[in-house]
Amino acid sequence: MPRADDVVNSVKRMILEGVLRPGDRLPVEKELADSLGVSRGSLREGISALSMPGVVDTRQGDGTYITNLDVTKPLAPMGFVVDLEGRGNARHVHAVRRIPECEAARPAAGRITGEALSRARALLDEAIRIAGEATHDHERIIEIDIEFHRVIAMNSGNPVLAGLLDAFAGRTVRARLWRSLHEEGADRRTHGEHLAIWKALAARDPERAWIRMANHLMGVEESLYGLSGDMPPST
Repeated sequence: MPRADDVVNSVKRMILEGVLRPGDRLPVEKELADSLGVSRGSLREGISALSMPGVVDTRQGDGTYITNLDVTKPLAPMGFVVDLEGRGNARHVHAVRRIPECEAARPAAGRITGEALSRARALLDEAIRIAGEATHDHERIIEIDIEFHRVIAMNSGNPVLAGLLDAFAGRTVRARLWRSLHEEGADRRTHGEHLAIWKALAARDPERAWIRMANHLMGVEESLYGLSGDMPPST
C-alpha cells in the first residue's frame, strides 16, 4: 500500500475514534509525519487526497484543519460519475435518481418547516410566471426545478440523502432543459406535478408526497426515451 494511503487511513481513523474533531488543527508537518512513520512527501500526498473530498482544509501559512465534515463534500465526486453516465444514458441516471428523490419526499412531508414550504411555493410561482411569458427563460426554470427539489431533500432530515441528491442535481440539467425546449407544454406540466408534490407536503401526507414525486419523475424519465432514441418498454 502506498504510504500516502497510510496517511489517509490514519487520519480517517483518528476522526472516527474522536482523536481529531471538526475544526481541529493537525500537528505540524514534521511531527505528524514522524508519528505516522511516513516521509513528508507521502504526508503531503495523503493530505492532498483528504482535501479533495473536503475532509481537511489547508490554509496557507496557518496549517491544516479538519473541516466541519459536511457530508455533501465527500459525496460531491459522485457527481463526476453521474456526469459520465449522463452523457449518453441520461434516463439511466434519472432512474437511479428517482429512488432517493421519492425517499426524501416521504420524511420531508412530516418534517418540512413552514419557511421551507413558503420558499418552495415562491419558486413554483416564479416558474409559472416565467412559463407564461412570450419568450421565457428556460435556464431559470431549470434552476428553479433544481432548487425546489433541493428544498425537499434538505428537509428530509437525512443529510446523506440530501448530499446524494445534490450530486445528482447539477448533472441532469441538460436532459431537463431538452425536455423543456422540445416538449410542448412541458414547463406547465412540470409546474402541475411540482404543485401536486407541494400540496402533499403542505398536507403533511408522506405517502401522497412519495406518490406525487414518483409520478413526476416517471414523466421526466419517459420524456428521455425520445432524447436517447429508445422506445419505452411495452406494457
